[in-house]
Formats: sequence, C-alpha cells, structure tokens
Amino acid sequence: MTSPTGPAPRIDLHAHSTASDGTLSPADLVRAGADAGLDVLAITDHDTTAGWAPAVRALPPGLRLIRGAELSCHWSGAQPPVPLHLLAYLFDPDHPELVAELTRVRAAREARGERIVALLRADDIDVSWPDILSGAAGGTVGRPHIAQALIRAGLVASTREAFGPDWLGERYRLPKDDIDVFRAVRLVRAAGGVPVFAHPRATRRGRVVPDELIAELAAAGLAGLEADHEDHSPAEQAHVRALAAELGLLVTGSSDFHGTHKSVQLGAFTTGVEAYERIVAAGVTEVASG
Repeated sequence: MTSPTGPAPRIDLHAHSTASDGTLSPADLVRAGADAGLDVLAITDHDTTAGWAPAVRALPPGLRLIRGAELSCHWSGAQPPVPLHLLAYLFDPDHPELVAELTRVRAAREARGERIVALLRADDIDVSWPDILSGAAGGTVGRPHIAQALIRAGLVASTREAFGPDWLGERYRLPKDDIDVFRAVRLVRAAGGVPVFAHPRATRRGRVVPDELIAELAAAGLAGLEADHEDHSPAEQAHVRALAAELGLLVTGSSDFHGTHKSVQLGAFTTGVEAYERIVAAGVTEVASG
C-alpha cells in the first residue's frame, strides 16, 4: 500500500465503537473514518469482536478495515499489578482459548461495573445499573458507561471529571480481573494475530511498566509499540520510538477514538505505511476492503 507520487495513506489503528465504550455504532464508525479522509481504520473494541461483522457490512468504498481488539491486561511484577492494554490485530476470532479468555474478561468487567454502581448507590448517588446496561446497548460494559450515567444525573460535567479522584478514578475505582500480559501476547500469537502495546508510556494515565518488561514482552512475541497517541507527551513519544528501534519493534500511531467520550478525532495520530504492511503480512485475517 504505497503512494510514491501521491499523498501518504492515512492509517488509524485504534478506534472504538458501541461494541465496547465508543459512542458510534460500528457502521457509523467506518462511515466516520471515510468522512475523516482515512484510507485504513482499525476497529479495536475492548475484549470483543462483536463490532467486526457490522463494520465490514457498512464499509464505504475505498476504506480498508483492520479487524482487531484491545485486550485488558495486567503486569503482576509490581503491587498492586499495573493495568495495561494490548492491541491485537488480524487474529482468528474463533480461536478457542482466546475466545474463552475474552468471554471471561467481559463477564468480570460487567461484575466490576455492577459493584461500582453498588458503591455509588451506598453513598446515595442516584445511578441505576439497569440504566447503565441499557446505555451500553449490548456492548462490553466499562467505566465510561458509568461516567455517562453520572453525567446524565448532573453529578459531573464531563467524562474527564467522572474519571477524577473523587469519582471513578480513585474513590469508586475497583480492580479488574484482566489477562496476564504475557499470556495475552501468547494467546494473540497463537490465534495468528499481531500484538501491539497500546500507549505504553502514558504517565498521565497512571503507572507505566519499565522498559525491561517491554524487552521481555518483545522476546515473548510482542510485535510493536503505539508511540503517537494523545496521552503521550512529545518526550514520551520519542522514548517509545527509541525503545522500539532498539528492540526491533514496529511503531504505530492512533487516535484511540471513542466518539463523544473523548475530544480526540479520527486520524489525529496515524501509522506509517511500512508498519501497516508489516502488520498485514503477519496477521492471519485478511484486511476488509470497501
């Protein structure tokens, strides 16, 4: 996918739909990708492939779709364990072990959400679990759905405020039962997919893992690092790029688009053609074309 005489293709490899915690349906997401002038878009909902089929059915002409997911993981080398996210591209969605693990994680995420709502209600905060489930519209339930309930109740003004220390960021935050990151890398590889560490240096999100862990993950099969991301400062982007070069990993850039849950827009950060082609060559699932 090269354009030696024309503009470089615009490739965004991290976006969410209502299949998890985005605000656009999978069909609307791919249409928005085309409207944003993208050539390639990846649908990477949290721990689910439920958005793949409707996104493919709605693909506009000229847009290519990378089917993927964002896996909820943790590293237990620190206490408490450090949460992190692994982007998985072009894997077999029917791989039994991976399907079982994602099913378990989604169930644990929903149970956690219900416990968080119980904590809020115990403090006389008027939010409703059935209302939150309805707002998720069958997608993987996460804290952004609870944040939207807090906004609807007039208790906070924005998702950012809802994720602050007085709310879901600390006071009403509970740990998740995620996948050990080494197991996640092995599962993605076993399913024929390409694992890329999402926003690995985003200190504004909280704790980050040491570079030594990323080197160990690279030895275990990690394929790349997401460098260009709204939660990376310029210095953090440069650090990730240098580390990827040292370890021989590919580098991606992505918007991590969630619709109205975030201000970032599709295509705000993009991936180079060479990294895209390496991902396509390594994955077991074909790229879908509109």
